[in-house]
Amino acid sequence: MKKSKGFFAILIPGATVFFSSACIMVLELVAGRLIAKHLGSSIYTWTSVIGVVLAGITIGNYLGGRIADRFPARKTLAVLFGISSIACVTVIALNNLVGNWILLWFLSWPARVLSHVCLVFLIPSTLLGTISPVVAKMALDKGLATGRTIGSIYAWGAAGSILGTFLAGFYLIATMGTIAIIWTIAAVMLLMAILYWTNFWALYVWAAILIALMAVGLVPADWARKAGSSFALRELPNPSILYEDESQYCYIMVKRASEKPDTRTFHQDKLLHSEIVMDDINNLQYFYTRIYADITEDLGRNKNKFSAMAIGGGGYVFPRYLEKNWPGSHIDVVEIDPAVTKAAIQAFGLKKDTPINTITMDARNYVEQLLERKYRGLDIPRYDFIYGDAFNDYSVPYQLVTKEFNDKIAQILSDDGVYLVNLIDIFDSGLFLGSIINTFQKIFSNVYIISEITPLDKRQTFVVIASKKEINIESIIRKSSHSSNIWYLNNEEISSLKQKSRGLILTDDYVPVETLLAPVVRDYAVYSVLVQCRDLAQKLRRQGKIDESIAVYEEIVKIMPSLLIYQDLVESQIQQGRLNDAVRTFQQAIQYGEKPQVRYNIANIHLDFALLLKQLNRPEEAKVHFYKAIDGFRKELSRSPESIKAVFKIGIALAEVGKLSEAIDYLKQALKKDPADMLKHVMLAQAFITQKNLDLAAKQLHESIQFMSQQGRKNDAETLQKILESIESKK
Repeated sequence: MKKSKGFFAILIPGATVFFSSACIMVLELVAGRLIAKHLGSSIYTWTSVIGVVLAGITIGNYLGGRIADRFPARKTLAVLFGISSIACVTVIALNNLVGNWILLWFLSWPARVLSHVCLVFLIPSTLLGTISPVVAKMALDKGLATGRTIGSIYAWGAAGSILGTFLAGFYLIATMGTIAIIWTIAAVMLLMAILYWTNFWALYVWAAILIALMAVGLVPADWARKAGSSFALRELPNPSILYEDESQYCYIMVKRASEKPDTRTFHQDKLLHSEIVMDDINNLQYFYTRIYADITEDLGRNKNKFSAMAIGGGGYVFPRYLEKNWPGSHIDVVEIDPAVTKAAIQAFGLKKDTPINTITMDARNYVEQLLERKYRGLDIPRYDFIYGDAFNDYSVPYQLVTKEFNDKIAQILSDDGVYLVNLIDIFDSGLFLGSIINTFQKIFSNVYIISEITPLDKRQTFVVIASKKEINIESIIRKSSHSSNIWYLNNEEISSLKQKSRGLILTDDYVPVETLLAPVVRDYAVYSVLVQCRDLAQKLRRQGKIDESIAVYEEIVKIMPSLLIYQDLVESQIQQGRLNDAVRTFQQAIQYGEKPQVRYNIANIHLDFALLLKQLNRPEEAKVHFYKAIDGFRKELSRSPESIKAVFKIGIALAEVGKLSEAIDYLKQALKKDPADMLKHVMLAQAFITQKNLDLAAKQLHESIQFMSQQGRKNDAETLQKILESIESKK
């Protein structure tokens, strides 16, 4: 009988601590998913979440013990559960607000992540941590044995933590989504508070408020969305978002980037993973996919079909490119998250009955399954192409980069097959890329590296190409339609990367990818500041607050010089009439652009600067920069003869220095390639006028007016008509 009394005496305290512990663990797992929109998912985010939640529990346990000694347990628990319910609601609002605090963007990346998690989750964790000591004191006040009571409370709490972990990780997040889970925890905590103190009026007031807040936070109606966003309980409505989902692995979103053509972007957590022109799958938007296509087209030109595997599905853009151009090929996509495949079908153009075969599992496990079948004497596919697309700059599946995994890849690759992987790194640091090269060269006889021509001290995409047989990569690049923007790393540059990584070979026993990517993460943090501040500066400019906009731009270039920001700053200074300031900014931009590691062609900056100097009546200085612009555009055209922009700009610069015949030839080419651009019509006419060839100017304007009229562009036709009338009067 005593045992029965003891069990029932501990039941309510045990159930209470079981529930509170389960809530803590659910909150911890939800925290990692909730912040992913702002911070991604990486070792930094999970370290911060676990550390902050444990810190909150520690502080809460200490404070809870003090509280338990001073106040009656039942009413205290009611108050603590009620306040915890309120704190859960603030988690939603704070996460939306803190994620946009520009002040935090100036911190180092680990500090920013930790600060964000502390501001959002420390107080709720602390409040939940106060409950266990109060419950323990309540149980001891019943006169039960001390050791048995404390042990039981700990056991109930541990059991609750286990249930909360499994429930959130395996079911709740994918089924309900993080926001709905937090609202549910807030509601159930309030219910617990009422059960402990049924006649406490404040709890019922909060219940009414909570119901109203849940309505604006969850109801799909427009009025609820607007109200919810005003209280920061929802993000601002974004009509460009076409699809959203939350899986056990990531937050998935599809956005419309443009209406015509219908261009969409595919996001996983905060990473922009894929971009697609819906009606033109061959119009590949990403650099690395174009490189994949160039190599596939060259090596697969003599094959009607082949066998290919993509590691990581994303938006299924490149697998669909293969499907269209090599019909009948065997194409496997190994994608661990079924929600990603579902999103690609629902909003990214992948057909439900696609011949592309999706394997829903981790790529390492799939490859190991294939090899196990091979060892049993069964047939397995030998892939002609294997495309890696599972890495980003925040988290890399470490099991997919090691020597052991590459050895397995080599065994399922055909003798003349190619393994292509894209990754993000900074050449000047090159720790991750160098380690990848070291590792690949242990398995593959031939390893090549391709990237874009971008600054060496900024993050950029690299494509690593590995094969058993030698490939003439340089020949493939020369034939590429975007060859002018391709950087093929030579042996010296590859050796430099290997030295930077100190010869590190990634193995299953040692693969410190987060440490190797730390410089990339830090660079992205600075880049994020630039983007946020630029958005603010542009907003101020649109509001007519030009001086404030200029001040923001000036701060940005101090933090992270960028040709794009220099151009924005110059435009604002010219708009404000601060032409001498604009001259100084141009000089700074040219000085920055001429640094060896920047590697951009700054011909356009020289041209714009020359035009400003001409306006300021400084013709000799202007002439110097016109000629520098001409040299720069000639170099660009030697690499990319089809560049309409370079053809047009060199025509303008040549006209300014008096080389009118050559200028007119270029302007005619530009107009022929892009007849819809009004400025090209005007500039060609102006060149004829400057050449004093009024008859040709008039003839060209007649043709331009006819074209604009046919296109229904009445205003443009009238503008050109006025220019024509001016010429006729001069004749």
